[in-house]
Parts: sequence; structure tokens; C-alpha cells
Amino acid sequence: MFKALIVDKDADGNITQSIEEIDEARLPEDGNVTVAVEYSTLNYKDGLCVNGLGGLVRNFPHVPGIDFAGTVEASGDDRYKPGDKVVLTGWRVGEVWWGGYAQKARVKADWLVPLPEGLSTKQAMAVGTAGFTSMLAILALEDHGLKPGRGDVLVTGAAGGVGSVATAILGKLGYEVAAVTGRPETADYLKDLGATTIVPREELSEAPSRPLDKERWAGCVDAVGGAMLSHVLTQMKYGASVAAVGLAGGNKLETTVLPFLLRGVNLLGIDSVMRPFDDRAKAWARLAGDLPLDKLEAMVATAALEELPKLGKAILKGQVKGRVVVDMNA
Repeated sequence: MFKALIVDKDADGNITQSIEEIDEARLPEDGNVTVAVEYSTLNYKDGLCVNGLGGLVRNFPHVPGIDFAGTVEASGDDRYKPGDKVVLTGWRVGEVWWGGYAQKARVKADWLVPLPEGLSTKQAMAVGTAGFTSMLAILALEDHGLKPGRGDVLVTGAAGGVGSVATAILGKLGYEVAAVTGRPETADYLKDLGATTIVPREELSEAPSRPLDKERWAGCVDAVGGAMLSHVLTQMKYGASVAAVGLAGGNKLETTVLPFLLRGVNLLGIDSVMRPFDDRAKAWARLAGDLPLDKLEAMVATAALEELPKLGKAILKGQVKGRVVVDMNA
């Protein structure tokens, strides 16, 4: 028996959350690696799943949690053996497959990544999908020519999980980071992470009034989408790129082709869910080396499994700062 957060739906469509002791026999039968989960984390998508929103969870009862890190207990795959430390993000675990908000998980070996040297399981979950996505975005920007010294790199939604990690990594790599936030009280937090400039959200929150604006940004990690992404595209420097990683501000994009045709701007879509293993291993290796662990500690709050129903609502309202690590044994 082990402890798990169970999300269920009754006959009237009402969603409930409860902490239950369940039997290992209830874990997915077609997984081939069983992991003793030590830590999970909280992402925006987790908030949706915990609350049964967005159509992400198809079958109930369900165990959410799109990320986890822990120790292999049993394995039917030669790549992993009992005692190995592993990380999982994505692959629709926690959505269509039972996830990491439990003390045990059973998944397919193809979905796992060995814990990179230099990171603990707790630190890996302080990174989580948010940090993993941030690293993928930075790798994509580098692949398209971004280098320190070429101007300010914009990070939207900077006080959130993705933005916090992106700000810390870019700062350590020597970039001038312009951090966008709608919460003035987070300015000191963002500067401590590595931001050099704080940009009030209202400067960029409206759809652009013209197809091209003054060139301002050498690159951008965008976690907001919507009107803000539309606005940012008009201000990118010649040949610069935007890595789009989220849609906290909406999924509609109102733009013209002029930033792409007249300034050679690149809009790079970043998917972290179905990313191939080699890309995952590269990103985790870079995270272990490029993410300042002292900054990581500053952006992390630790929670117990029992706190997730409340936190799942808070993250959907934009009330969670930085990263939340969930201790399965707290």
C-alpha cells in the first residue's frame, strides 16, 4: 500500500480530490518500470489536471503529476535496474497515464531519463517540466544564433516556474535579461535570479498597434502567448528568435508576416512532452551544468501531497511564485 492523490469525477460531473492509501496492483499494468517516487512538482498543467480542467484527464479515478524523480524498485527493461535514480517529465504521464502524485509510479522505460550527475532527486524536481522546457528554449535560441553581448533577452511570465528558471540560466550564461512581470513585488526576486531589467507587464500586454515597432530584444523566452507574444514579435531585433513555450495569456496570435519577412524573425515552438530521448539527455546535462543551484534553492518552496488541491487552484490564478517541490514522504 502507498499514498496517492486521487482525482475523481462523480455522476454529476463534480471533481473531487482525496489522499488515499492504494494497492500497487492498481498501477498501470503495461508499464515496465516501477519507481519509488521521492519528489514531484507543480506545473500549470498539473493545476488543470488536479481540477479536472482542459480535457487533459480522460479517465477517472486518476493520479495526476506530470513530473517525478525517484529510485527504481523493479524493472523489466535492461536499461534500468533497482536502485537507479531516474527522472520523468512529459509523455502525457499525469494526464492520460497515472502520474507522480503518489509514492509509487509504474511507467514505460522509454519515458525515463537517468538522473544527471550533480543533481539530487529534489533538485531535479525543482527543475521539473518548467525548467526542462526553459532549457529546451535556450538551446533552440542558441541554435538560431543567440549569444551573450547581442542585447537584452526578454523573458515573459518571468516570476513563474518556466520564467524563473530561464532567468537564472540566462543570467549565469552572461546574458542581459529583461524580465516581464505583472507583480511588482517580485522585482527583487527576479534581480536576485539574474534579471538586469524589470519590464512591467502592461508595457507589452496589449496587442500591437502597428506591424513593426522599435527593435528591442535579441531573443525571447515567451511563456505567455496571446497579445503579449504578438506585441513582442514586433520588437525583435533583426534575425532574432522567440522561443514560445506557453499560453498563460491565451492561445490566439494576432500578427502579420512583416516581422518574419522584413526582419528575419524566427518563431520557435518548444514542445517538452514528446521530446526524443537524446534531446532530453542533452537538456538535462546542460541543466546540471548551467543552472546555478544556489539560485534554484531561492526559487523553491516545498509542499506535502496533502497541499496539492489548494496549490492546484492557486497556480491557475497566477498565485504561485517560482517552483513548488512536492515531497512524497513529508
